[in-house]
Amino acid sequence: MPARSSRSIAWSKDPFGAEFVEVRLGQEDLQATGVAVGGAPVPYRLDYTLETVPGFVTERFTVSARGDGWMRFLDLRRTRSGLWEEKFKEEGNASVPLPLGRADIGALSGALDVDLGLSPLFNTMPVLRHAMVRGGGSVDLVMAWVSVPDLSVHRSAQRYSFLRVIDDERSVVRFESLAADGFVADITYDAAGFVLDYPGIGRRIP
Repeated sequence: MPARSSRSIAWSKDPFGAEFVEVRLGQEDLQATGVAVGGAPVPYRLDYTLETVPGFVTERFTVSARGDGWMRFLDLRRTRSGLWEEKFKEEGNASVPLPLGRADIGALSGALDVDLGLSPLFNTMPVLRHAMVRGGGSVDLVMAWVSVPDLSVHRSAQRYSFLRVIDDERSVVRFESLAADGFVADITYDAAGFVLDYPGIGRRIP
């Protein structure tokens, strides 16, 4: 069995928040367990797990979000045939209304990845799959994007483009949302494919 490496990574997040994740990385897959906190639109805590199959393709993603008087839980799975399945539950009510946590599963056709909102970890899988840490071109992708803290699931069209190598340990890949918002960020990665700096989202805590 190929060797796996274990990593513990933390990010500070903008405008307020933090994330800590433990990752087991193989040559073609990874497993992760993480926790994050944020403050908008209400204070919340996230606890998540991620499992991928070879090709760094999502197999199962679970996440719970909780705050004062409320809780939500999402279990999102991608079957071997490429179909997505969802289980969702919620309890209580937040102090401000949160969007309904429902997914249009049919709209996720073609998606290989989950993308958890505001989490730098979830920018790793596409970069590893397409070998973009040290070079490459541009690739368009479809993601199952999970907004936080409401845990609603949306189809998200995205583009990743290799820009440049900074040095032996760092490189830059451009992320673009292909939706109407037109969000663009030049993300700095380490040599293993994990985010060091994601402008507007978060940066690695040394």
